Amino acid sequence: MVFLFDRCSGVEHFILEVIGHLPDMEMVINVRDYPQVPKWMEPAIPVFSFSKTSEYHDIMYPAWTFWEGGPAVWPIYPTGLGRWDLFREDLVSSTVAMEKEKLHSIFPRIEDTLGKPAAKDVHLVDHCKYKYLFNFRGVAASFRFKHLFLCGSLVFHVGDEWLEFFYPQLKPWVHYIPVKTDLSNVQELLHFVKANDDIAQEIAERGSHFIMNHLRMDDITCYWENLLTEYSKFLSYNVTRRKGYDQIIPKILKTEL
Repeated sequence: MVFLFDRCSGVEHFILEVIGHLPDMEMVINVRDYPQVPKWMEPAIPVFSFSKTSEYHDIMYPAWTFWEGGPAVWPIYPTGLGRWDLFREDLVSSTVAMEKEKLHSIFPRIEDTLGKPAAKDVHLVDHCKYKYLFNFRGVAASFRFKHLFLCGSLVFHVGDEWLEFFYPQLKPWVHYIPVKTDLSNVQELLHFVKANDDIAQEIAERGSHFIMNHLRMDDITCYWENLLTEYSKFLSYNVTRRKGYDQIIPKILKTEL
C-alpha cells in the first residue's frame, strides 16, 4: 500500500515554507516511487520526481521523507523513519557512546542462505553498532542512504543507476565506497578497507560531515525555493487559477518522531 496522502503532506510542507517567495506557477509533482518521463517520450513534459536514472527526464526534488510519509514498514510503522531533522538529533545522540563492532563476514554464499528464514529487521539506530553499512536501493533510490551517514560508519553504496537530488554531490572513494550492482567486488573491497583502516575511517568521517553540514532542513528548504524559482522561468504562459483547485494552508508543525 502506498500512503500518498502523507507523501503529499511531506511535499506541501516545504512548498508552503517558500511559497511567499515564489511567482505564480503550476507543476506536476509525482509522489509515487517511480519516475514518469522516459527519454523516449515525446514531447518530454516536465514532471517532478524524487528519484530517477539517466533514462528519465524527470526533475528531481527532495523526497517527501524529509518531513513525513516515509516507508511504513515494521518496526517503524506507521511513521516511517520520521522527520529528518528530528531523526538526525535522535540518531546522533543515540550513537555517541556506541562502539563500532567489527564486521567479519557480510555476504555468505547464496547456497548457504537459500531457502532459510529471513533475518529479523534491525532498527536503523541499531545499524550504528556496525563499522560498515551497506546501502541497497529498492524500487527506486533508497530513503535510508542519507541516514546511514549519520552513524559515522563507513557506507558502501551498491549501484550508481538510481539518484536523488543530492547524490551527485557525494563522491565515490571520498564520501563512500562504491559497490558494483552485481556485488562482484564486495570481497575485494572488504579486504581493502580492513587492510587500510585509516583510509576507511577518513572516508567515513568525510561522508558523515558532508551529510551533517550540507543536508540540514534549511538546506532542503533552500533547495526547494531555488528549484521552483528556476523552473518558473521556463513557463511561457500566464498561470491562472483553475476551477476546482483547492487552497492549501499550513498546518500545526509536528514536534515528535
